[in-house]
Parts: sequence; structure tokens; C-alpha cells
Amino acid sequence: MDLDGTIVDSREAYMEALKRTWDALELKNFNPAIALEIPRRLEQNQPINDLIGGVDAEKFLEVYLKTYYAIAGSKAKLLPNVPKTLEALSKKVKLALLTMRHAPKDEVKRELEKLGIAKYFHCIVTALDTPLPKPSPKAIAVCARKLDLKIGECAVVGDSVCDIRAGKNAGAKTVAVLSGIFSMEELAREKPDLILRDVNELLDVLG
Repeated sequence: MDLDGTIVDSREAYMEALKRTWDALELKNFNPAIALEIPRRLEQNQPINDLIGGVDAEKFLEVYLKTYYAIAGSKAKLLPNVPKTLEALSKKVKLALLTMRHAPKDEVKRELEKLGIAKYFHCIVTALDTPLPKPSPKAIAVCARKLDLKIGECAVVGDSVCDIRAGKNAGAKTVAVLSGIFSMEELAREKPDLILRDVNELLDVLG
């Protein structure tokens, strides 16, 4: 299960990271409308040059990503009803958290503990645990191994096109949720096995 956009709302963190980066680089004409477009493009490895007013993209991303990773934990908020859903799901299936944040798993675990949901996850895998980010299947393979499951027995639940691509590349079932920054149309193009409004609807699927 993915973290940002799937079980926590990261929009505030995206906006704050953009503001701080804009100030740090002393850029002009701040445009809040690009706050969600930047992470959308980064997820898909697309250029952002046209969004940042001619500043060097590598320099911008160095500041932006460092800022985002530093504040993501404090700014993230649980999406509605997530604790109850995770509690119910954990009684039916093994849950793993897979995030591409460049943060130590202990740091992510502390965030989950603060939110009261760490106890529901059997394992946590971050970008630091695998050399290849999504859409590579490597992180999913790590999760499956830690859960002592075959990948074909697993379902990847996420809000981004990269989540679905990674799941398909791994050979897992894929469930897209509309609680993040990607649209129904964008996710549908990836042909996931299911598209749900949010993780809470997983309970209806599992029965």
C-alpha cells in the first residue's frame, strides 16, 4: 500500500515545499497552481522546466525534494476513516507500506506511530531500501518476501500511475484509488484491476 495520496493527504506538504523552495531560490511570480503538477510530473519522470521560470531544474529539485522529505511527516494528515479501515483490513490480510520517500523506514514508522496506524503494517519499505524506484517492481518484491507471500498473491494499492505500473511489472494485482493527485482518466489508462474512490472501499471488495 502506498503512503502519500493513498492513506495520507500530502497536498499541504506539496504546497509548503513549493513555497519554501521558491523563497530559497529567490524566484519571482509564485504560482500555487503548480504545487500538484510538479509531483505529478516527477512521478512520471517528466520535465518540469516550463513550470519553474527558467531556473535550473536540477538545482530546483535538489532544494524542493530535500524540503519535501523534511516536512512531509509533519504536514501529512490521514485521509478520512483510514484508521478504522486499516484496522479492519489488517484482520483479513497482511499489510505492507511501500513509499518512495527518500527517508529511513524508522522515520516513516515514527510518522505512522504518531498517526496511530503503525501497528497495522507488517513491514515498511522506502526508497532507501531499493536501488530502483517505482515503476520498477523491485520494492514490491521486497515487500512480498518480507510478508512471506508470492507476488501473485499480492495487491498493490496506490494513487499514482507509477503505483499501478510497478504492480503490473511485478505481476501483482493492482488497485488504483482516486484520493491522490491523479485523475480517473490517467489511472484508467494504466488498466488497473480495480479503481476505487479511496482505500475505504477495499472493505467492500474483500467482503
